[in-house]
Amino acid sequence: MPRFTSPPRRHEQVAADVCAAAELLEVVLGRGQETVPSGPVSPSQLRALLVLERRDGTNLRTLSDALHSRSSSVSRLCDRLEAMGLVTREPSATSRREVELRLSRQGHAVLAELRGARAREVLAVLAHMDPAAVGALSEGLIAFREAARKVESPGVADAPDGPSAAESA
Repeated sequence: MPRFTSPPRRHEQVAADVCAAAELLEVVLGRGQETVPSGPVSPSQLRALLVLERRDGTNLRTLSDALHSRSSSVSRLCDRLEAMGLVTREPSATSRREVELRLSRQGHAVLAELRGARAREVLAVLAHMDPAAVGALSEGLIAFREAARKVESPGVADAPDGPSAAESA
């Protein structure tokens, strides 16, 4: 059961502040995504790549569940990712009826490139903040991430321990 230490109205204001900051963060991260030399990937493609990075060898149904999307839509998404050279499909070792999806070397490289570009954009913003505010932001984000992991939500519980600019996707 969640524990609230401040009045509910205060939590509503903080939630509004977080949402406003998330919108600005999307703009900052989007600028980073647009600078990636390998070309931009759509938000849905990025989410699929992130799931596959964390769940190597997943099948289409599991990916569909993680993305909260229909299998037919995810299959077409994987077709595009495969055509771009970012994903490979391999026969499952356990079932002849299933295909395992994996990030290709190029897929891993695109994610690394994207994370680097996004980190540069975030660093440019952090450089304009007071060091004490940066420290407070870091502590708050760590606490937020820990609380979010307790919420039953695909993608949140599987988020890596270290900071990742791609987690926002």
